[in-house]
Amino acid sequence: MTNPLRVVSLLPSATEIVAALGKIDCLVGRSHECDFPREVERLPICCRPRIDITRSGIEIDRQVKDCVREGTSIFEVDANLLRELRPNVIITQTQCDVCAVTPEQIEAALTRNGESGPSLIDLRPQRLEHLFTDIHTIAIALQIMEHGHNVAIALRSQFETLRHKASLQRRRPSVVCIEWLEPLMVAGNWVPELVELAGGKNLGAESGQHSPWFDWQQLLVADPEVIVLMPCGWNIARTRAESSVLTNDPRWQKLSAVRSGKVFVTDGHQFFNRPGPRLLESGEILAEMFHAGAMKFGHKGVNWEQL
Repeated sequence: MTNPLRVVSLLPSATEIVAALGKIDCLVGRSHECDFPREVERLPICCRPRIDITRSGIEIDRQVKDCVREGTSIFEVDANLLRELRPNVIITQTQCDVCAVTPEQIEAALTRNGESGPSLIDLRPQRLEHLFTDIHTIAIALQIMEHGHNVAIALRSQFETLRHKASLQRRRPSVVCIEWLEPLMVAGNWVPELVELAGGKNLGAESGQHSPWFDWQQLLVADPEVIVLMPCGWNIARTRAESSVLTNDPRWQKLSAVRSGKVFVTDGHQFFNRPGPRLLESGEILAEMFHAGAMKFGHKGVNWEQL
């Protein structure tokens, strides 16, 4: 008899993919950031950050850089709990050392006495297309390959519908998406594609490339028509609370987006920084921002606000 699937997901986007595939009951453990859908909050937490994520943005950045310089991990894996949970599949990533536990950390935590460990799924999303690849990869691990294929096809169709609706709009505003406030970083990877898909012209970062650092001079030269604040790991309230590092700077008022009232705050924790099925909703959020009144998906006032 085949052993029942016991899956630990250490990546929020992977957890959401498992749920979208209808296999949430297979999950036995999660990361500290896996919080959607709400049912997963009952699962034990198998890893936590070693840094203090309640500190200011500049302090978080300093802590991360200290860890990188010292060669230490930003995350702590609960090896004893992982062994107790007896997973046969663990999902994590190597796309970003700051975003989640790496496979090397899992292997180091579980390897002992030459025992064979669980299957490790190593996701490496960098572009929108990789979302569909990850759906297929996880579906194969969950032994539902055909169902995964169907889920990917249906989601792809929804993205194309959004792309078509956005293409009918007359204007394509220039956009800068800010992924970290201090120091400035603009959103790369799949976000530039989402901006273009939603009917905007992305500035400052390239599709498929890691999010680059940005400085005030670059921001002033770009002078976008729209600015979207989406700090990684922060919700709207946290971003608003930290936004004074931008708004108190005298250069802020020189920006066209600021003068025209087109600076928006969204939930970077739940949406844009998770390369899972809710990237579709992330695209809808952008479309509502770019095309006021013309495109409505019910996100305004809930998942995004004007700064």
